[in-house]
Amino acid sequence: MTMRKMNIRENWPRWTKLTIAVSATVMLSSYKPLPSLVEQIKTLGELRVATRTGPLVFYRGPDEIPQGPEYELAQRFADELGVRLKIIPMRTYDDIYKAINTGRVHLAAAGLKVPGQDITGIEFGPAYQTVREHLIYRRGSAHPNSLADIGNADLEIAAGSSHALYLRAARNRFPGLVWVENASTDSQALLDGVADGSVDYTIADSSEFAMAHDAHPDLRIAFDLPGEQSIAWAASVRDRGFIRDLSVFFGRLRAQGQLAAIMQRFYGRSDETVLAGTRTFMGHLQSRLPLYRKWFEEAAEQSDQDWRLLAAMGYQESKWNPSAASGSGAVGLMQLTGVTASETQVANPTNARESIFGGARYLREVYDKIPAHVAEPDRTWFALAAYNIGYGHLEDARVLAQKAGRDPDSWDDVREFLPLLEHEQWYGKTQNGYARGSEPVRYVDNVRGYRDLLEWAWSADSNTASLN
Repeated sequence: MTMRKMNIRENWPRWTKLTIAVSATVMLSSYKPLPSLVEQIKTLGELRVATRTGPLVFYRGPDEIPQGPEYELAQRFADELGVRLKIIPMRTYDDIYKAINTGRVHLAAAGLKVPGQDITGIEFGPAYQTVREHLIYRRGSAHPNSLADIGNADLEIAAGSSHALYLRAARNRFPGLVWVENASTDSQALLDGVADGSVDYTIADSSEFAMAHDAHPDLRIAFDLPGEQSIAWAASVRDRGFIRDLSVFFGRLRAQGQLAAIMQRFYGRSDETVLAGTRTFMGHLQSRLPLYRKWFEEAAEQSDQDWRLLAAMGYQESKWNPSAASGSGAVGLMQLTGVTASETQVANPTNARESIFGGARYLREVYDKIPAHVAEPDRTWFALAAYNIGYGHLEDARVLAQKAGRDPDSWDDVREFLPLLEHEQWYGKTQNGYARGSEPVRYVDNVRGYRDLLEWAWSADSNTASLN
């Protein structure tokens, strides 16, 4: 071996180390940290959120307007980031967590309970709501004070629910405890079962009970199960700074009172579909209706309708108050949403005259969508229901009625299927998904009641209330 070759070999490690050192210096000088998740969202211009469809999460109301507490919170977060919101509904929790881990979504806002055990790749944000678990019974039936008092009664819960975990643990203390885990139903349907007496007891979260109690005032809380569970958003563990961003966001909402307002809007008891007493109505008949009767009559003549029906709708919507506003964004005497006001050419929905004429045009519009072969008065009742809940949801109920062998052109038949749109095993089969199906049923009943009082007051023929 020559001396030159030996020098090259001896100097090789030194040159190699120098080359690596220089390369590393160049790489470090040009290195830029990966953008945070918030920066990625802003660059994309879109916040992608996984959710579930349901009354306590996300659903589409009349005019296909997105609603639900999780939707409102996610929309506020997107607005703060200055990006658009893309909601991606998913059916299972596994699908939601997979979407987070694969990067398909940035976060999940789906009414998620923070579990006692870690989920791979998932971190939960701050708890923005806590729920208790109640044992529910019907007023007038046996009132148990503990699980030991249930005996041979029927205790039924939804399969896969967190309530099953507690019952399995409680079996050590109550060896005779027996319950049914129903795979073909959900908590809301079981609460309906307790209300109608087909189920003795069920377990429901406090949020679920608050929603059901509005429709079923006979439901009662027997006792609370120990402890509380936290509800939070979920995101990937890869960017813990994003979780801190969520904490700041919810902290600000809480401090400003906006979080409490959203929770009250969706979980608080609503009086929007409660029938007013006759004395109250007659008082408003004398003090308020004279201010607007002329416009009801003119709008009815213009749209070929009965003015008393329009006036009854106006009373149900706002108690003839042009300044009324609902939590869902509807305003004015006829409670028009922004979409409906635009479609009916109403520039100022708080203007009583504009609202009345816009409401009359909208009722005429949904009435004309009802198949012409539907006989009166059913066609009018269908139009009222569609005014309240949206035509798409009404059609979903008619389809369900037809599939069950009932008459889709009969209001008496279809009204039984509208409340089923509140339960996943039913709305999961429909085109338009979840809807508060009990509300249009009460809405139609109330409007008919007010219209009857108006006809009595003017000694009108009860057969003039159709839209023909």
